[in-house]
Amino acid sequence: GPQLNAQLEGWLSQVQSTKRPARAIIAPHAGYTYCGSCAAHAYKQVDPNITRKVFILGPSHHVPLSRCALSSVDICRTPLYDLRIDQKIYGELWKTGMFERMSLQTDEDEHSIEMHLPYTAKAMESHKDEFTIIPVLVGALSESKEQEFGKLFSKYLADPSNLFVVSSDFCHWGQRFRYSYYDESQGEIYRSIEHLDKMGMSIIEQLDPVSFSNYLKKYHNTICGRHPIGVLLNAISELQKNGMNMSFSFLNYAQSSQCRNWQDSSVSYAAGALMVH
Repeated sequence: GPQLNAQLEGWLSQVQSTKRPARAIIAPHAGYTYCGSCAAHAYKQVDPNITRKVFILGPSHHVPLSRCALSSVDICRTPLYDLRIDQKIYGELWKTGMFERMSLQTDEDEHSIEMHLPYTAKAMESHKDEFTIIPVLVGALSESKEQEFGKLFSKYLADPSNLFVVSSDFCHWGQRFRYSYYDESQGEIYRSIEHLDKMGMSIIEQLDPVSFSNYLKKYHNTICGRHPIGVLLNAISELQKNGMNMSFSFLNYAQSSQCRNWQDSSVSYAAGALMVH
């Protein structure tokens, strides 16, 4: 606990809170040694004074899932303190008939939500008894399902006391990920990866779910949280139709290592925040 706390504090102390209060953040879910400093850029935008519910949308890495799933536990433990799942909101979501339940095994195996729990605890520590979490495991949704879930979550996104944490790494490049797109005009492989990721990031910043889907179809970029991101973009579109004015900005980009040849591999990370104006 103390070691983790010191680590998170170190990373958070090095970044600026220029996009506070964030209504949603996109942040990575790899080991903290790889992406802890990147994630800090997103978590620094969280305002614990107004946030009372934290929705955490993570992709499913281990089980095939065509919808979204809810946890079967009441409490998530972190080395900092325990986080309570909001059973009232869970009840509302369950009633829609759009969700299934994760088994405890699936829940414990899945790191995409787990890696955000200590960071959420840290960002919210000044109000630690005053907030709840709503973890949602997002399956391999079709575009129309992303729209449906976006619509469902839009009413929660509209509430300033709710924060959405969208869990995603960016390009997984190399033979072990079976993805080796390379645009030679960009120079070294890692530059090509950065160019590809930044193209996707700028499309996310345009807040257009259709353009994001088209980008994924064209380049097949291995963004593991593409479905949670798709749900967020659809929720935003829904609110924009009703006249809400929002903007999303990426604040940091990093790669686990710099790929220079075909034997190399890397994972990219990006952190950003959504603001409502």
